[in-house]
Amino acid sequence: MLEHMKYLRAANEVAKKARESGNTPFGAVLVDEDGNILMEQGNAEALLKDRTAHAERVLASRASQSYGPEVLKKCTLYTTVEPCCMCTGAIYWANIGHIVFGLTESDLLKLTGSDEKNPTFDISSRTILSHGQKDITVEGPFEEIQEEVKEVHKGFWNN
Repeated sequence: MLEHMKYLRAANEVAKKARESGNTPFGAVLVDEDGNILMEQGNAEALLKDRTAHAERVLASRASQSYGPEVLKKCTLYTTVEPCCMCTGAIYWANIGHIVFGLTESDLLKLTGSDEKNPTFDISSRTILSHGQKDITVEGPFEEIQEEVKEVHKGFWNN
């Protein structure tokens, strides 16, 4: 549990940087089986001029270009907020074996409301993955980090 908080906080720092650079405030880190952070990624919509440049999707894409599926199966993607259906699909196809998140997609919807910058799907990553053929484990949400994650979002959304 303590290790989860360490990496979720690292992802939250990435989310802060994403917001500071004009992107939506989400962050993710990829951690190998030995606890090394291999990659980090914040949302990059403004930077890349790509509305699909969510932190988890971009990180999964980069990871699949840099590491084989056997390596990624043993990795954990830590993310501030539960991956949306697009990002969950990217994690699935990249073969990342474990997802840990701080805040649920449902709780994100409460934060963003009807803001057009985040017309989120209110569906859990567990539900999406239950329809796949890979054994990808999911852990979260973690109450210990929820207020820290929400803090990064305060004042950002027009709800």
